[in-house]
Amino acid sequence: MFGIVGGSGMVVNMIVTVLMNKANGGTQNAQDVLFPISGTEFNFRFTTLVWIVAFLVANLYNFMLNRNWTFGAGAKAPFWQEFWPFLLVGSVAALAGIFIKLAFTNPTSPLYLPEPFWHEDAGIHSREYWSQLLTIVITMPINFIVNKLWTFRAVRNRHQARTAGVAEPAPDAVT
Repeated sequence: MFGIVGGSGMVVNMIVTVLMNKANGGTQNAQDVLFPISGTEFNFRFTTLVWIVAFLVANLYNFMLNRNWTFGAGAKAPFWQEFWPFLLVGSVAALAGIFIKLAFTNPTSPLYLPEPFWHEDAGIHSREYWSQLLTIVITMPINFIVNKLWTFRAVRNRHQARTAGVAEPAPDAVT
């Protein structure tokens, strides 16, 4: 079920990516500099904004589905007690994803998606879209493992122990 949620979340992420790029004039503008990062030689580019916004929308979508369907059985902790750990886990993966996506789109990177197959002249060959998709696939296992073990198991166990008035399980006693 987590895979189905993740797959549909990937679709949500890609829809946000396409819509944002179309609103910005197309993927040929994905590398536009939005602002320089103060004190460095680096810039914050539109592609990074797309990654962050698409992540936030898909993360909320995935959380709602995972909370109610994938890990819906049993007693749930309150919404915010489960959401913040889920967002934190996703944010760590998303932070790593920013660097992976930039590596796929930076011509000086050894991971750069090369021409002639990848370019910004046609959607199906768009380096912007492929880098987004490949980065999601690479970071998805991190989300699954940590969310399964921490967000939807440990957080719920602690909440259940508190509401039942029993001692909380030891941090290493994940069941």
